[in-house]
Amino acid sequence: MSNQKKNQNQNPSKNQNANQNQNKNQYLNQNHNSYPLENEDFNLKETKPTLGGGRVTANDRLGTAFDLVEQMHYLYVRVVKAKDIPFKKDGNSNPHPFVEVQLGNLKGLTFHFEHKSSPEWSQVFVVLKDRIQSRVLEVCLKDKSRIGDSDDALIGKVNFEINEVPKRVPPDSPLAPQWYWMENRKGEKVKGELMLAVWIGTQADEAFQEALHLDATAVNGDGVANIKSKVYLSPRLWYLRVNVIEAQELQIGNKNRLQPEIYARITLGNVVLRTKNSLSKNVCPSWNEDLMFVVAEPFEDQLVLSVEDKVAPNKDELLGKCVISLQDVEKRVDFSTPISKWYGLEKEVVSEGGNSKVSKLNSKVHLRLSFDGGYHVLDELTHYSSDLKATSKELWKPSIGVLELGILNAQGLSPMKNRDGRGITDPYCVAKYGQKWIRTRTIINSFNPNWNEQYTWEVFDPCTVITIGVFDNCHLQGEDKNDKAKDSKIGKVRIRLSTLETNRVYTHSYPLIVLTPAGVKKMGEIQLAVRFSCSSLFNMLAMYSQPLLPTLHYLHPLTYYQIDNLRHQATQIVATRLSRAEPPLRRELVEYMLDVGSNTWSIRRCKANYVRIAGILTGLIAICKWFNGICTWKNPFTTVLVHIIFFLFVCFPRLILSSMFVVVFFIGTWNYRMRPRKPPHMDIKLSQAERVPWDELDEEFDTFPTSRNNDAVRMRYDRLRSIGSRMQAVAGDLANQGERFYNLLTWRDPRATALFLIFCLVASVVLYVTPFTVLVSLMGFYTMRHPKFREKLPSVPLSFFRRLPAKTDSLL
Repeated sequence: MSNQKKNQNQNPSKNQNANQNQNKNQYLNQNHNSYPLENEDFNLKETKPTLGGGRVTANDRLGTAFDLVEQMHYLYVRVVKAKDIPFKKDGNSNPHPFVEVQLGNLKGLTFHFEHKSSPEWSQVFVVLKDRIQSRVLEVCLKDKSRIGDSDDALIGKVNFEINEVPKRVPPDSPLAPQWYWMENRKGEKVKGELMLAVWIGTQADEAFQEALHLDATAVNGDGVANIKSKVYLSPRLWYLRVNVIEAQELQIGNKNRLQPEIYARITLGNVVLRTKNSLSKNVCPSWNEDLMFVVAEPFEDQLVLSVEDKVAPNKDELLGKCVISLQDVEKRVDFSTPISKWYGLEKEVVSEGGNSKVSKLNSKVHLRLSFDGGYHVLDELTHYSSDLKATSKELWKPSIGVLELGILNAQGLSPMKNRDGRGITDPYCVAKYGQKWIRTRTIINSFNPNWNEQYTWEVFDPCTVITIGVFDNCHLQGEDKNDKAKDSKIGKVRIRLSTLETNRVYTHSYPLIVLTPAGVKKMGEIQLAVRFSCSSLFNMLAMYSQPLLPTLHYLHPLTYYQIDNLRHQATQIVATRLSRAEPPLRRELVEYMLDVGSNTWSIRRCKANYVRIAGILTGLIAICKWFNGICTWKNPFTTVLVHIIFFLFVCFPRLILSSMFVVVFFIGTWNYRMRPRKPPHMDIKLSQAERVPWDELDEEFDTFPTSRNNDAVRMRYDRLRSIGSRMQAVAGDLANQGERFYNLLTWRDPRATALFLIFCLVASVVLYVTPFTVLVSLMGFYTMRHPKFREKLPSVPLSFFRRLPAKTDSLL
């Protein structure tokens, strides 16, 4: 393989020679050392931060919402309203009042009113206590119409000594605002009063979410909304099944055509699907074909069905169309047959005068429409899925626990953009689990940001993954800047819940790793605190015996093409809906969190899956080498002992299976002390990203279809990538199965390993007391049982096996 690769590099194709040499030179010039530095640490580090409330039990979790983060003290200033503001100096009109909060060189402004003597603002300003560099807080009431004139715009001000500001700790009630007399710059009392509330609190204060940070006042316009922490919900997705049955009394333009090729085309939003050509070559075609779409609530789009006749290779004739609203479509939770309906077709007719009108036809089309709520709409890869529930809430089961995430801080982030001639980063975090997305506030111009924000999610299945990403905010100036700018990705972390011990707080620093065209790069580290609390251990263990997906996925499975197409539709809908929120969760961010495009061809990923398979086979190879040593009498004592054991098994065959389960039990018990103590993280060695040749990176970051100039090379290249992506998926699935089998005894999922070891212990006893002939007979008859006694749902062992973790969580 290495020789082939060497020959390929020495004798490149003539069609690609110029491009490859140019790309190679650019690559080497941009980053002559694309491989990670020798002293760069990509490992997970355990940390011991001082958390706010320490560890808590499940009973008092509601009262300690910020016990997984470090407490941060802030100075809060609530500007409520003013009254009795004096007239302007002309004495005929009211001023344009606004309030300025100033603390040293930090300053914040409220919005202003025009010609109003009793304005109301109800705005909150906040600043981190460690950032305070002044002993006095000034709250000034000013007149905007006098700014820029020679006259002073100050109407009056109120001063507060920082040392005298009271402290407030939730769940205490909010501090009541008070009326304060104002003074001028000479300390003289002036007319008018200002209602304020000033206190010292923490990030647990309810006013923190909507407060404007004084150290972020350089942000203006719509960028103010982009720096606040928010919670988003993914739209509720449904599978829409359109069963196109038949059509009647179609009117063909050329009546001399004896065998028309008629098909139905369905358009829903930006998605267009079509049926096959009808086998009945007449004006009453029949299809009985299912077409599936992904639709999000509320159902805003309309379904447009058109019946067309293929009269020539590049020409289709419209025979009629109908527009169907989705509001009245039947929702079903099983696979019961929905009610079919006939829909009349219409056609746009152009008159002799050039005017067009819609004419109703006698033609009809027969359809069955239904929302299939028994499926789970896959918007993520199954390996990384954070939600496995069916769409219909009728099929939801009670939650089994609570996931709590504390986003503490980040260290050593890389500069992502230039401002005023220097590199800066405006980082924020996004976490996704189930339908709930969270976004932390943006820390302005910081390579070591402190967020200390905590969030919770309900958990319905322990075999799910939470994804946390870090991004650089490029939209702080609102719409007055380049709106085409995209938030840059800094890195992400995946954590599988089943690998966590219940009620334990995990505090680790995770490396933020990104693969770029110049190679793998560490962008910094993020410190997280994670706790998975279980409400019922029995209910959680019972989940391991249930199918991973809803039952409809197994009773009426979707094809590989349908799953791939529907996942693409779902990700585009989620990205579009979240980008319409305020502030938006932008498309590039959502696609990165959902791993859009991770199934495309990549030699690096194929190598990674090959290494994973080879790692699984090392155990089998070791057993073969050990047995070869027995046969060659490498260790006489061991060889004689094996001969004695073999003779005992021949004389007492009932001991074979029992002894095997006992050995497995003791191996698993012995491995308990070597169980993993840290959650999984992105592993560059496992991902084969440690040393990637430039040409493989160029291929991985190439567009699909390829951007090469030669059409023949493009066709062969795309075909190779398409076939390779299937091989990559198969290799990944094989690696998953092997790693799940291996993880039965490694305590990667402590609950699954405990259940398996208990089963092994019980099985060893049962197999010992059960005659071997009876056992073989029962197994044989059970394997050859009649189809009437078989179920379509996966068996309990198969469901248990599919829920075991694999190393996919650690792949880039």
